[in-house]
Amino acid sequence: MTLRPEFQTDLFEKGVAVRREVLGDAHVERSLNSVNDLTAPLQKMVTEYCWGDLWQRPGLSRQQRSMINIGMLIAMNRLHELRVHVRGALRNGVTEQEIVEIVLQTAIYCGAPAALDGMRTAVETIEAYKNELAETA
Repeated sequence: MTLRPEFQTDLFEKGVAVRREVLGDAHVERSLNSVNDLTAPLQKMVTEYCWGDLWQRPGLSRQQRSMINIGMLIAMNRLHELRVHVRGALRNGVTEQEIVEIVLQTAIYCGAPAALDGMRTAVETIEAYKNELAETA
């Protein structure tokens, strides 16, 4: 992968490293390889400030950040990003049961339709992740 000139900063490099640890190489490669002139500024901002700064702050663990993200993404009905972050949560050590509890919490605070969509998405993602792990074992 050839990095764009605007991506060649220390903060971007730090962000890519954390992003890879949480989301996996395949996801990061897909994201960065699909960058074009229109999407580059957003990818730079997300990688530097989200992954290079926020995800490295000492106040919360990666597991806690993943758990918060799952709840927020269900609340916002952002199912594509929910898939990404459920997978990241599993990689961060969040258990399947903890993910279920997060979804149950959203049922009360975000409504049953959001929780139902969130649960369907979480279960599909967990099963796909487990299948991928079994295939590579």
